[in-house]
Amino acid sequence: MGARATIPIVPFTEQVTTKFAASEILNRLPLKAPLIAFRVPEVSNAARWKKHVIDGRMYEVAQPVTFTPYASAAPCSARCRFCSETLIERVGGKPSSAIRPREEYFDQLQLALRQLTGLPLSYSLSGLETTDDPEWMLQLLNVLRDHAQISPVEERVLYTNGAGFADPRYGNTLISHVADFGLDWIELSRHHFDEEANQEIMRFHPGIDIRFQAQFHDALQRLSADLPVKLICIVQDKGIDSKEAVLAYLDWAAAHGARAVIFREFSKLDGRYKDNVTAGYIRSSRVAVDALLEQCMGLPAFRNEFRFDRVTQGYYFWNIVGRYRGIEVVFESSDYAMMHRMHESGRIYKLVFHANGNLCADWNPQRHVLWRARP
Repeated sequence: MGARATIPIVPFTEQVTTKFAASEILNRLPLKAPLIAFRVPEVSNAARWKKHVIDGRMYEVAQPVTFTPYASAAPCSARCRFCSETLIERVGGKPSSAIRPREEYFDQLQLALRQLTGLPLSYSLSGLETTDDPEWMLQLLNVLRDHAQISPVEERVLYTNGAGFADPRYGNTLISHVADFGLDWIELSRHHFDEEANQEIMRFHPGIDIRFQAQFHDALQRLSADLPVKLICIVQDKGIDSKEAVLAYLDWAAAHGARAVIFREFSKLDGRYKDNVTAGYIRSSRVAVDALLEQCMGLPAFRNEFRFDRVTQGYYFWNIVGRYRGIEVVFESSDYAMMHRMHESGRIYKLVFHANGNLCADWNPQRHVLWRARP
C-alpha cells in the first residue's frame, strides 16, 4: 500500500474545512474544492500511527512519514538568496549544512536504516544539492535500494536544482541511475523563466552549466523522458510576483514539457532564527501565495481554465492543487513554527539522518536524536 493510499481524501464540507489551515483562503475563492486530503494524521486515529522501536525506545510514527539522508557531501552549487539551509537558529549548534560526511558515513547510514527496518517510509532526498557529488549520490542510491529490498518504501522523491544532471561529465550517468532507482517524481527548482532573473535569485557558482537556459531545457527534457518532473518556483519580489508572471511561467513550463508546477511561498519563520541575511531577504521579499492565487483567479484566462482538484493539509504545510491547460498547478504555503510544535510533541513526523551520524526526528542534527552512530 503506497503513501497516498494511507491518506484520507474526503469531500469538501464546511465541517472538515474547520480543521484545515487554508480555510480562510478557501472561503475567499470564487470556487469550491471537491476534495481535501489530510496528509497529517489526527492523534486519535490509531490507523495512521505506526508503533516502532528505535534504539530500544518505542515511538509513535506518523503515516506516511518521510526519511531524508541529508545531502551535505559538498557545498551547494547555488547560493539561493532564500535558502533555508543558511538560516541559523539562535540556539541549536552546528547546522547540518555545515557538516560533511566522513569515511564511515555509508556504514552509519546502513546501521540507521537497520533501526527503521519494518517501518513504512518514503524517501525524500534533499539537503544541500544531492547531484553535486555524483560518487556520493550513486553510493547513496545503492544503500537506499538495498534497504527497500527488505523494508517497505512507499514513495521516492528527489529535490534538486539539477546542477549534476546538466554536467557534461556525468549528467547522463546520473539521469540513468535515478531512472533505474525508481523515483516517483523529481522536484526541480527554477524560480524564473528568464535566465538572468533566475540567476539573480539562485546565484549558481561559475562553471555550473544549469544556470544557462539552454542547458536547463536540455536537462529537463532528458529527465522528463524517464521521470515525472515538477518544477518548483519559490514566489518572491522581483521574481514570480504577479498574476501575469504566473501565467508566463506556466506557458514557459508547458512549452518545455513540464507536467507540474508548484508555486511555493517562503516558509513562515518563528523567533528561533537569527536575523541574518537570509532571514532578512525572506522578510523583505515575501509574496503571499494565497494573495497570488486570488490575483490569478481574477484573470478570466486563468479562472476559466483552472480546474480545482483538491487541497492538502500536511503537518506543517497546506496546498491547493488544480490543473491548467494540461499542467498540474499547486499553490503551497508552510509554517516552521507549526513544524517545530509537531516535532516537539513526542511523536515522529519526520526522520532525518545527518552527516554527524545522528538519526533525528528533526532537521537540526542535535535535536530530537533517536539514534547515534557509535564511534
